[in-house]
Amino acid sequence: MPRWARLPLALAAGLCMGLAAAPWDLWFMGFAGLVGAFWLFQIAPKGLQAIGTGWMVGLGYFGFSMGWIVEPFMVDEAATGWMAPFGLLGLAGGLALFWALAFWGAAHATRHPVAALVLAWTAAELARGYVLTGFPWGMIGYMWLPVTPIQWVSAIGPYGLTLLSLIAAALLAVAIPLRSQAPRALSVALGLTALAVMFGGGAALTPPVQSLDGQPIVRLIQPNAPQHLKWRRDMVPVYYQRQLDYTAAQTEDGKEPALIVWPETALPMLLHQAGDALGQISLLAGDAQVVVGLQREDEGKWYNMLALMGPEGDLKQVYDKYHLVPFGEYMPAAELFSKFNILGLASRAEGGYTPGTGPALLDLAGLGTALPLICYEAVFPQDVHRAPARPDMLLQITNDAWFGDYSGPYQHLAQARIRAIEQGLPMLRAANTGVSAVIDGGGRILAELPLNTEGYVDSPLPPPMPETLYSRTGDLPMLGLLFLCTGILLQIGRRRSGAESH
Repeated sequence: MPRWARLPLALAAGLCMGLAAAPWDLWFMGFAGLVGAFWLFQIAPKGLQAIGTGWMVGLGYFGFSMGWIVEPFMVDEAATGWMAPFGLLGLAGGLALFWALAFWGAAHATRHPVAALVLAWTAAELARGYVLTGFPWGMIGYMWLPVTPIQWVSAIGPYGLTLLSLIAAALLAVAIPLRSQAPRALSVALGLTALAVMFGGGAALTPPVQSLDGQPIVRLIQPNAPQHLKWRRDMVPVYYQRQLDYTAAQTEDGKEPALIVWPETALPMLLHQAGDALGQISLLAGDAQVVVGLQREDEGKWYNMLALMGPEGDLKQVYDKYHLVPFGEYMPAAELFSKFNILGLASRAEGGYTPGTGPALLDLAGLGTALPLICYEAVFPQDVHRAPARPDMLLQITNDAWFGDYSGPYQHLAQARIRAIEQGLPMLRAANTGVSAVIDGGGRILAELPLNTEGYVDSPLPPPMPETLYSRTGDLPMLGLLFLCTGILLQIGRRRSGAESH
C-alpha cells in the first residue's frame, strides 16, 4: 500500500466505526471499521507510523461520533462559539491518544502483535474510563446495543464486551490476505465462531419481558426548555408552569402516580429559596413522592442537586452530584483559565460547582430504593458500582438540552440503557428536552417522550431483575484478566526469543 494512503484509510476506518453510535446504530458498519483498523495495523511499521494509524482511527471515530460536543459552545454563540472547533479537536484528538498509545505498544511486540493490540486496545479503553476522572463515552462494546451481544455487559461488563469485540475483529482481520498470501480459513472460522458466541450468548442472556400488572405508576416530566431560553426571564415562568401542569394532570385510568420525577435543574431558584415552590409542587402531586432537580448554595459553594419530597411536602433527602463535568461544571486549573476569561460552560461560581460526597440511595417509601444519577454520572459504570447497596432502581435526571438535538441526546440515552442491562435494574430517566424514558433491566424502553417534545409520560415501574454477575464483580476481573494475558504473551515472546538464540 502506498504510504500516503494508510492514514486516510485509518481515518475512514474510524469514521466507519462511528456509524455504530446512536442515532445511526449501524453496528455492522462499526464492526467492519474495527476489522479494517486491525488490518491497517498489520501493515503499519513500528514507531510513528503505528502511532499515526491508531491516532487517525481514533480521530475519525471520536470526531464523528462525538460531533455533538460543539453544541454546548453554541448556546451562547457570541461568547463561546469560537471555542467549538477547539473543543471538538481537543476532545477527539485527546481521546485518540489512548488508541495511538495502544497501537504503538502493540507494534513493538516481538510475537503476536495483533493479539498484543487486542489487549492494549482493551487496556486503553479501561484507562479512558478512569484516567483524569475518565470519559468512557462511546466505548467500543457499545456498538452492539441494537442487537443481542449487548446483553454480555450483564455478565462481563462493557470492557469485557469490548474485549470480545476486539477478539472477533482481530481474527477476521488476520484472515484478510496481505500481498499475495491466501486467505486464512482457520482465522475466518474462529472469527465467525466468536461472532456466533457473541450473538448466541447474548440471546441466552437476554432476560424475559416482565409482567407489569399491579406495579405502581411513575411519571416523568419533560418541560422541553431549550438551553438558550431556559433561564431567560420571560421564559422561566412558562417552563415552571408547564411542569406544574404536568404534575397535576390526571391519568387516563384514574390510577395516580406514586412517584413524579422532574429533570435536572428544573427549578429556577436555589434550594434555600424554594420553600414555596416545593410546597406548591407537593400539593399538586397529591399522594405522590416527587424528585426535583435544582441547585443549592452553601457558604459560597454551589451544588448541582436533586431533592426528594414526601407526600406531605416535607423535604426527605437531598443528593449532590459528585462526578462533575470538566470544562462544563468546573474548570481544571481554574485560576489559569480565569486569566483568559474562560469559565465552565455550566458553572455558577468561580471554579464551577463543588462535588458532593459520593453516591447515596434515595428511600422511596413503598417503592424501594433508588440510586440517583445526575446527567453525566450515568456515563460511568463504576459510579453505579459505588452505591452503598444494591438499589431497586436507577434514577437519572438530566438536561440534555446542552447536547443539541441530533446525536448527543440519543447517545446519552443509549448509555442509560446499558447501565440498566449491566445491573439488571430499571432506569427512570427524566430529561429536560428528552429523551425521557422508562427502561427495564434488559435495556428495553417501555415508555418514552421523543426529543424536543414537552409533556409527561406515565408508566408502570418495572421491578428489579435478579442480580447480574457484573453487578457483583465490577471491572476488577477484567483488569486482572488483562494483566494475566499480557504476562502470558510476554512469557511466550521470551521463550521463543530464547529458543531462536540457541
